[in-house]
Amino acid sequence: MFPLKDDIPTRRFPVLTVAIIAICCAVYFLLERGLWDLGQTGNERVEEYGAIPYEVTHPGDECANLVCEGQPGVSGTAPEQAPWWITLFTSMFMHGSLLHLGGNMLFLWIFGNNIEDSMSRWRFVAFYLLGGLAALALQIVTDPNSEVPTVGASGAIAAVLGGYALLYPRARVITLIFIIIFVTIVELPALVVLGFWFLLQLLPAFSEPVGEAGGGIAYFAHIGGFLFGLLVIKLFADRVHDDYEASHRLPVY
Repeated sequence: MFPLKDDIPTRRFPVLTVAIIAICCAVYFLLERGLWDLGQTGNERVEEYGAIPYEVTHPGDECANLVCEGQPGVSGTAPEQAPWWITLFTSMFMHGSLLHLGGNMLFLWIFGNNIEDSMSRWRFVAFYLLGGLAALALQIVTDPNSEVPTVGASGAIAAVLGGYALLYPRARVITLIFIIIFVTIVELPALVVLGFWFLLQLLPAFSEPVGEAGGGIAYFAHIGGFLFGLLVIKLFADRVHDDYEASHRLPVY
């Protein structure tokens, strides 16, 4: 299930949503890849600016090449890196691959513009960043000793999806569906699309050992962000598009 477009028009241009997309693309292509594959240099950027759970739960100890200071049997010091509290924010704008970046930016564009439209600009910035922090917090709680850098806008975008599911559950989303070898495009309620997406995060998160679920995908970050969005969106959204489903109602004569 792959969303392509929703049917809720925005009342203003989504400046911040576009800005976040531009920043994430610039960080990936310029800082991480340098317009080409930098190999080990790109990995070093991820290690330096990605959020490493072990560094957060052990302030002062740094990690490099999946080995951290203070661990049993580890001696010496790791190269100087960005402070752990800065990586909580920088990690939200980094991505592990072009597919990772593309998928996240598509979801942000489809659903983020309406969430931005539902509140003031500064509220959207606060909602997005807090959603990313909440997502990362749950990921760290579930695997506090992980040495693997966590990167990606997925957690913050998951907060956007949770907020959208609560504000606009009956919005229509044009969705590309793959069923083995068959491909079709259908229009589905947003609650169905986002509910199915959330289910796809829950199943591997709770069916595989902690630290191994999804082969490196931070499913608990997605879950944490989505739940944050559901719980707090009403505290931020003060310009909700209340009549968004008017076009789907039967006419009254």
